[in-house]
Amino acid sequence: MSAETAIQRAIAALETERQQIDRKIAALQGLLGPGRGRSRANGAGRRRRRPMSAAARKAVSVRMKEYWAGRRKAKAPK
Repeated sequence: MSAETAIQRAIAALETERQQIDRKIAALQGLLGPGRGRSRANGAGRRRRRPMSAAARKAVSVRMKEYWAGRRKAKAPK
């Protein structure tokens, strides 16, 4: 048996083992009920927001102040 054949057999055995483990995990998650297991197939879960820098917060603040000032001006009685 060549080294390549041995590696291919090892890979096949590991893939079979992975499939068995995946089935067992799915069965256990099924016992938890809906919404209790991992929500995504790849296990990524919920994405987190990137932290906003102080400069970005300041820029948003300026834009929103301008926006609301315009809204107040448009709503003001003429």
